[in-house]
Amino acid sequence: MAEKRDYYEVLGVAKNATADEIKKAYRKKAIQYHPDKYSDKPESEQKAAEEKFKEAAEAYDVLSDEKKRQLYDAYGHNMGPQGFGGGGAGGGSYGGFGGFGGGFSMEDIFSNFGDIFGDAFAGAGTYRGYSSGGRTRKPVNKGTDLRITVKVSLKDIANGVDKKLKIPKFVACSHCNGTGAKDGTSFHTCQRCGGTGYVTQMRQTFLGAQQVQSVCPECNGEGKVITEECTYCHGTGVEKKETIVEFHIPAGVQDGQTLVLKGEGNAPRHGGVNGDLLIVIQEEKNSELIRDDQDLIYNLMLDFPTAALGGSAEIPLIDGKARVKIAPGTQPGKVLRLRGKGLPTFQNEHVKGDILVNVMVYVPENLSDAEKSAIESLKDSSNVVPTESTSKRIFSRLRHIFNKENRVE
Repeated sequence: MAEKRDYYEVLGVAKNATADEIKKAYRKKAIQYHPDKYSDKPESEQKAAEEKFKEAAEAYDVLSDEKKRQLYDAYGHNMGPQGFGGGGAGGGSYGGFGGFGGGFSMEDIFSNFGDIFGDAFAGAGTYRGYSSGGRTRKPVNKGTDLRITVKVSLKDIANGVDKKLKIPKFVACSHCNGTGAKDGTSFHTCQRCGGTGYVTQMRQTFLGAQQVQSVCPECNGEGKVITEECTYCHGTGVEKKETIVEFHIPAGVQDGQTLVLKGEGNAPRHGGVNGDLLIVIQEEKNSELIRDDQDLIYNLMLDFPTAALGGSAEIPLIDGKARVKIAPGTQPGKVLRLRGKGLPTFQNEHVKGDILVNVMVYVPENLSDAEKSAIESLKDSSNVVPTESTSKRIFSRLRHIFNKENRVE
């Protein structure tokens, strides 16, 4: 399989291109490789142009969406094992979830032309010179998507988690099999479109006079007209039910990330393809560990004797505890690293971050007379009073405490 080209390269724009520049670049590519321009060319040229046409649509789908673009800029095509363009309409998949880009059919692309080229193309499914196997396919009736928010803990993010939720949604009416017609049989073929779901018109387009097929207004693209409505769903073909949905959230997900479960959204009116279930990840705050991408930060408060004399301290992990050694003379601002105890990456759960222990030293606020006397006796000791070089070293460490390049072991 050929390696995917960079989306910015596909559209011929810079990585800092504006949304308007990206849209204009896509318009140019869509006109350049539109199938109608190659209808009289050899089959090999038609196929090559169609691939370029789809490639440009895939690039535009990602770069025109702010969230998808951010993920692409961060991870490239490697969002999940199959990447942005892996398997199925709507993109790659990970444990049943769809990714971004890729998998477009020509109908998917043409159905969005209204947003790019204006109302003249809205709803147009196929054009002269393009059809599937030489036959016009009936437009796909798709249900609406559902969006839910799922809370996950650090432990869930570290290991991945299976979820089972009861979700109210529209499903196909059980009395009419989703047709909306009484007994599922009370309908006839639409006479205006002959059951194809399309009507053909001549329109002036950016390619000149073209024969454009659009959704039939008589049957709304269904190819049939109901003669007697189902009394249970009142002709809609759907009914509201609570449905149990099971899914897996992969390890390494980020707060705010959206996963897509194909076909688990609402059923469409009068049959067709179900919408998708969009699952928005909400990360629950941990009382002890602070997330920093794949690393976790823990603020350790040491008492003065342990910091000065050394000892050990207990550190919370995602699942369990760990005991670390505290060296004598440990200074505030020192960062201890527990390698591989952080979170996995979304692309590769075997690559994990670290737990970074930020050391702080507690200075007591209330002292007894005996404690004050003991501390007073140390004030003039050369080992207790910091030197100028020691002060500079400590201040420098505090300034760079969250700079990963300056963290010490």
